[in-house]
Amino acid sequence: MAIHLQGRCVCKKLQYSLQLDSAEDARTTLCHCHSCRRAFGTNYGLTAKVPIHAFKYESGSPTKYKQENGVTREFCDNCGAYICEYGEEAADKFRYIMWGSLDEPEKIPPKGEFFCKSRPAWMPEIPGLFHKKEIKE
Repeated sequence: MAIHLQGRCVCKKLQYSLQLDSAEDARTTLCHCHSCRRAFGTNYGLTAKVPIHAFKYESGSPTKYKQENGVTREFCDNCGAYICEYGEEAADKFRYIMWGSLDEPEKIPPKGEFFCKSRPAWMPEIPGLFHKKEIKE
């Protein structure tokens, strides 16, 4: 079943849409890596990997920042909200959308957790998800 989602930054200057054939076309994951800790200002990052053809900015134009590791992050230059990221190898294939920027994020729930070895002791494992403890950072 096709699914249409919308998302935006905090100030609503930057708005986007996702057009997926089904919720299965999005791979939402919870990441505990050091990069996500810094980017999100918390101990985890929740992103949804979607095909590039499914993602479209509807209004506004993102500011892009390319990190030394080749990952490009797109964000609003007004409020600073982080919308998506992608690596050099995935730039023409996928976008990793910040799950919290979606208007209805619960329509694409998490399927897995990554870098679980770095999960803080106070944070419980989420039952029913795929859990990957070791990934090269």
